[in-house]
Amino acid sequence: MDTSQKILSRENARRTLDLRRRSGERIVLANGCFDVLHAGHVRYLKGARAEGHVLVVAVNSDTSARKLKGTGRPILDEAGRAALVAALSCVDYVVVFSESNVESLLRTLRPAVHAKGTDYTLESVPERETSTQLGIRVAIVGDPKNHSSRDLFASIRECADG
Repeated sequence: MDTSQKILSRENARRTLDLRRRSGERIVLANGCFDVLHAGHVRYLKGARAEGHVLVVAVNSDTSARKLKGTGRPILDEAGRAALVAALSCVDYVVVFSESNVESLLRTLRPAVHAKGTDYTLESVPERETSTQLGIRVAIVGDPKNHSSRDLFASIRECADG
């Protein structure tokens, strides 16, 4: 499949996932900025995929990434970040979202599982209450958070300055 076909609008994702769900497949939603893809992102997404049959990854829009990460971010634009995530074999679909969290997407897409990285606990997931109300199981997946895009950028700056 051409990876650009994996990038769907919210409405196309809803329709596609409704069909997949009806055929008995368990849908998993993961999300993040994915500003400069690194090994921790890949491990997180592979862990999310292990929770079901279909992995949908919600990628923050440029506007929402800037609000979360600050000035100068994101480094890559939303189209580039969505394309990189879509190119991963463990990812079935990508949706770009503009909100500060994925509560609205949880309501629209109705996944069986909402996967979050190990920088969260079950108690600290921002969408925990919405997930509970909708009967969506929250799973903490991936390896320990000992890497980040912020640290990677700092290393690059250090090398450039040194």
